[in-house]
Amino acid sequence: MENKKKIPTWIKLIVLLFLVIGGYFGWTAYRTFLAPNVTDIQKYLYINTGDTYENVLQKIKDQKIVSDPVSFDRAAQYQNYKESVKAGRYALTPGMNNRRFIGNLRGGYQDAVKFRFENIRLKDNFAGKLGENFEADSLTFLNLLNNESLAKSYGFTADNFLAMFIPNTYELYWNTEPEKLFARFHDEWTKFWTSERLAKAKAINLTPQEVSSLAAIVKGEALHKDEMPAIAGLYLNRLQKGILLQADPTVIFANNDFTIRRVLNKHLRTDNPYNTYIYKGLPPGPIMMPSIASIDAVLNYKKHDFIYMCAKEDFSGYHAFATNIAEHLVNARKFQKALDDRNIKK
Repeated sequence: MENKKKIPTWIKLIVLLFLVIGGYFGWTAYRTFLAPNVTDIQKYLYINTGDTYENVLQKIKDQKIVSDPVSFDRAAQYQNYKESVKAGRYALTPGMNNRRFIGNLRGGYQDAVKFRFENIRLKDNFAGKLGENFEADSLTFLNLLNNESLAKSYGFTADNFLAMFIPNTYELYWNTEPEKLFARFHDEWTKFWTSERLAKAKAINLTPQEVSSLAAIVKGEALHKDEMPAIAGLYLNRLQKGILLQADPTVIFANNDFTIRRVLNKHLRTDNPYNTYIYKGLPPGPIMMPSIASIDAVLNYKKHDFIYMCAKEDFSGYHAFATNIAEHLVNARKFQKALDDRNIKK
């Protein structure tokens, strides 16, 4: 048998060296692009408008968004991310690798904010909620809400501007400019006010903005949605007869004291255009953000002859309605007696 030719040691060493080098680069490439790197410490990465790559990298380090910032930085260079920073709110999936993570950042594939609002009482409250959910601060939003020119451009006044924002859930990008957010809300207002709703508003001789002002009062009075149409009917009767609305929620708003639980004579004397015990007709704007249910309750009001109402003596949250002052006083005495009895038992 012929002896096999022996491979020289130096060739073996070269092959081994290439294997080691290849393994090193393979492992480095894996660590750089394919290995899990995103942690579960944060749910989102927020990149502000104007942030540079250095800002982004510092946030990633400070918030411990990745377990290996060095490999992230290396991958960012290879994927040309440094010149492609886009603002936004980016969802973080634990275990995501650098390649996918940076791909999302480069492409601007941010996660939309599911923004839901309801039961907003004042512009300050709404501005605060906007500031909590979007990049711009609450003061920026408040200034826009009080901007008469902006309100007028959408067909509102600074007083009734809050009516333009229909309570619902909206999907919006975190870094959307405030003016563009408002434009989106106006689009939703326009969609909400269908031809059917507009026709119903016209039938009761109210503009959509006035419907919202009345709906806010109805919402303030009603503890139960199923009673809203009856309450709306009562206030429409008063409007049509030229009677003062005398709605307690407007008095609370006029006094700017939302801790008031029982409206007293001293509260009724507050001289403010929102006080419907003094000023006839609807107030200048909504006393709170009306709900869709309260708006539709006004448009689909219950027809009746009632012009007075009083809380029922069973404390159910419903009201006893009356067509004249005599009936109303009877209902009021029943409720007062129930209050007195409750206080005695306590």
